[in-house]
Parts: sequence; structure tokens; C-alpha cells
Amino acid sequence: MTHILKDKIALVTGSSRGIGAAIAKLFAGQGARVVVHGREAAALEAVRADIQHAGSQAIAVRADLTRPEEIEAARRTIEEQLGPVEILVANAGGSALPPGPLEEIDESGWRAVVDGNLTATFLTLKSFLPGMKQRRAGNILTMSSAAARRPHPQSPIPYAAAKAAIQMLTQHLAAQLGPLGIRVNCLAPETILTEGNRRRIPESLQGQLAAAHPLQRLGTTEDVAQAALFLASERSAWITGQILDISGGA
Repeated sequence: MTHILKDKIALVTGSSRGIGAAIAKLFAGQGARVVVHGREAAALEAVRADIQHAGSQAIAVRADLTRPEEIEAARRTIEEQLGPVEILVANAGGSALPPGPLEEIDESGWRAVVDGNLTATFLTLKSFLPGMKQRRAGNILTMSSAAARRPHPQSPIPYAAAKAAIQMLTQHLAAQLGPLGIRVNCLAPETILTEGNRRRIPESLQGQLAAAHPLQRLGTTEDVAQAALFLASERSAWITGQILDISGGA
């Protein structure tokens, strides 16, 4: 069987669980040497061990992506142990804020969500881009959300705003970096049944949400991982600057 990412060095941020873990495992199964990233040592080790047990190569790095010095330290570790990153999936993000009126959002909550999504993506790209530009090669995937594509009462405003900004950041970078042979695309998943969402969303509500999608089901982490694999591979060699909705037609 041909491995479409054979020997590529791929970093997937936020890959200790959920969508990131699914992407890291799929990439490894397709021949990539994967860097698993997160902040919890036990969760990181579990994903790295799963990849190793499946016969693929992986290392784990810890870093707070809102701290440039920690990102730089992680980048140096990766380059020392594996080599320069060729595929960068800037997946890390999320929101602990509940939905609600804008005037009820406190400033610290706003900053935490924007920093954890938009600023973390910016600082990660800022660290790895110089090497890609020097080599005139690279493939970058950012992570947005369906929340960035349409307003919804259940969507926290800071999260939606940060994810929308990531989409524009992606398109600016694609225009800047295309002449250097570097592609930049963005994934925008809708409701995905991660481990966390399975716990948070009651089964009855899961059914209602699924019925609102033309494909009559909610997304899985594997759905997102397969889309990421396509964009990370040479099968999408003439695609850049795109926002790919992974939404079951919603």
C-alpha cells in the first residue's frame, strides 16, 4: 500500500485528544513522522504510544502556544530529533466560555479565547514560517469552525470571531506564500462528536442536531482527519487559500 505522506515530518498542534489526535494518528498511518503536541503529559504520551504501537514514528512536545519562547523551544526540539516540519496543522484551540450576550463577556474571558485560538495560531505560524520560506516548501493547515461561517445563538461570540479571523489569516498567507511553493488551507468543521462533545451533548440533543444536517448525522473526528489528509497530501497540490467546510451539508 502506498503511504501518501511517506517520511513527511508533520506537527499537529493540540493533538493530545479529539480532532488533533485523530489527524496525528491518520497522518502517521500514512507514513508521516508525527509530532504530537499538547500541554498534558499523560494525554500526550497516550497518543504517542498509540502511534508507536501501530508501527509508526512519533515524538511528543509540550508547549503553551500563547508563549513564543515555548513554541521556539518546541521547534528546536523537533528539528533536533526529526528535522524541519514540512506539514504544519495549527489545530489547537477551543473555548470554555458559554454563549451569551456580548456585554456579559468579561475582558479576561474574551482575551483567553482569542489568544487560545487566533494568537496561538499566529505565533505558531510565525515560528515555523521562516524555515519553510527558506526551503521554499511547506504545507499549512489552520483550524476554523462552522461558527465562523454563520452566527448561531449557541456559538460563543469570541470563539466565532477568532475562528473567522483565522480564515482571513489563512487566505492572506496563501496569497503571500504561494509564489514560494507553500500552500495554506483551512478546515471548518461543524459539530463533531469528540470525546468532550459526547459527554457534553445529551443523546437526545445529538439526535436533534443530526437531523438538522442533510446527511442526517453528526461529524466524527475521522471525518475531519480524512479532509486534513487530502489537503496535506500532493493529491491537493493545486489547492491553496481555501476554507473547507466539513459540515454534513449544514
